[in-house]
Amino acid sequence: MTAATRPSWASVARARLNVEIKEFVRSREQMIFIFAFPIIFLLLFGTIFSGQTLGETRVTFSQYFLAGMIATGIINTGFQSLGISLAIDRDEDVLKRIHGTPLPKSAFFAAKIAQVLIVSIIQIALLIVLGVAIYDVQVPDSAERWWTFTWVFLLGTAASTALGIATSSILRNGKAASAILTPVVLVLQFTSGVFVVFTQLPEWLQAFGSVFPLRWLAQGMRSVFLPEQFALAEAQGEWQHGITAIVLVVWLVIGLAVAMKTFRWQRREDS
Repeated sequence: MTAATRPSWASVARARLNVEIKEFVRSREQMIFIFAFPIIFLLLFGTIFSGQTLGETRVTFSQYFLAGMIATGIINTGFQSLGISLAIDRDEDVLKRIHGTPLPKSAFFAAKIAQVLIVSIIQIALLIVLGVAIYDVQVPDSAERWWTFTWVFLLGTAASTALGIATSSILRNGKAASAILTPVVLVLQFTSGVFVVFTQLPEWLQAFGSVFPLRWLAQGMRSVFLPEQFALAEAQGEWQHGITAIVLVVWLVIGLAVAMKTFRWQRREDS
């Protein structure tokens, strides 16, 4: 008899990704929240500030808010939604059952990260299409700007996903995750230049927001979607791409370190 061929890591991870996508689609509440939240706020702020520009520039508020909504969408998907869903899966013993299967743990996390990437790409595409169609926002017109978009997106997604995985084990259960992460993200949105122009915040709030990745993710996206001269309106008068990359990498490392140290496959009381 010929021994059965063991499936490759890639095929196992791909199969798990298909499961993750199907579960995401079936979870209508989660899907609606992830896609509708940034779209609703883009439409809301775009309508309220329709036709208004930032200071003496020709940059519309809609253009500014698009960059912020893309950034907050990444955080919502990778940090908030993933953290909550993992905590709920642990409560319902889904993670415990997965842990008892031959599925490589690295393949499980790779599938989670890939699912976040796919959902984020779809979300961003929807935001850009709506922004262009309704508010006539301008998309990047150079390879350099698209390269900036790519590395900011990938680093931001990686950092937020690592933090989401880490946070899911720190919080006690799924209910606690939802109750705590939602207001935390909301506060960060107001202190990171998403809902309010960052330089209009008090200096102490700017300092507070600058500690966290959303502030730099939002600024990185503004450097993609706003004219180059708008860099002068930033807190330091430039886009600070180097600092943006450093901060996002630092938070990625922190998230990975905490996740490796604290991640649990079962409920605390079952440990």
